[in-house]
Amino acid sequence: MEPVKIATAQFENRSNDKRYNLQMIRELATRAKSEGAQVIAFHECSITGYTFARHLSKEALADVAELIPDGESIQELIRIAWEVDIVILAGLFEMTADGSLYKAYVCVNGKGMISKYRKLHPFINPHLTPGNEYVFFELFGWKCSILICYDNNIIENVRAVSLMGADIIFMPHVTMCTPSPRPGAGFVDAALWQDRVANAETLRAEFDGPKGRQWLMKWLPARAYDNAVYAVFSNPIGMDDDQLKNGCSMVLDPFGEIMAECSTLGNDIAVATLTEDKLTKAGGYRYKKARRPELYGAVIAAPHMAEQNVAWLDKK
Repeated sequence: MEPVKIATAQFENRSNDKRYNLQMIRELATRAKSEGAQVIAFHECSITGYTFARHLSKEALADVAELIPDGESIQELIRIAWEVDIVILAGLFEMTADGSLYKAYVCVNGKGMISKYRKLHPFINPHLTPGNEYVFFELFGWKCSILICYDNNIIENVRAVSLMGADIIFMPHVTMCTPSPRPGAGFVDAALWQDRVANAETLRAEFDGPKGRQWLMKWLPARAYDNAVYAVFSNPIGMDDDQLKNGCSMVLDPFGEIMAECSTLGNDIAVATLTEDKLTKAGGYRYKKARRPELYGAVIAAPHMAEQNVAWLDKK
């Protein structure tokens, strides 16, 4: 495989303002192309906005959702990819012909849609249907997969797509800076964002501390390292509905090292060049070969009742 140059982005989306969000996608994709990127990845629900959907009725969510790929937003995304000459990954709410609603993420180029993934563990709105399959697609000779936000916290998902041959996992999120039982978690005061120049030092400390990046660093590098994959993490920055998000979009290599990261207090991109050699040099490559599934295969595959704690969604 030839090296591939991938950008990950962070930007402040607007709730249910697809025109604005697609314009931001266009601007950042153009910037990424100017820096040599062949691919750019955006966050979960980057086209529609995310957190505002927690209060929507099924009818209201259906009004936000679109058919894929025939809806206006995906067609516009394809036009942007063609005009900029770059592969784009972005997310939105999907409605199917039978009225089912999904959290979706797509990969497109100027010729059309390359792949579509539906989040396996959606919880922002009770009317969303969970996806039921992994997806794989090729970009410039690299085998890629997608796992959205909470899907990556279920470690079996990351291991599964790795074992099925993924070299790159795109990991779009809307995460961090929300309440949680873990020590130090919680919201970041939205008032700080209103004058982020004057509050830059305080914001950076909040964004990089236990409410944000410190928590991310407890698990994200491990997903890449244990599975010997490149992880492309994308996350919004700024206000998403009434919650402040901290960005920190980054690309990690199979050693779990950060290759590039957005660190500004605003819309930004980070670009990294991925090379094939790290896929087999990293420890995770050896660990996967050393597995003895006869010891634990039945344990991992044993039926159980899935349970998800989403109490924080009701907090203000």
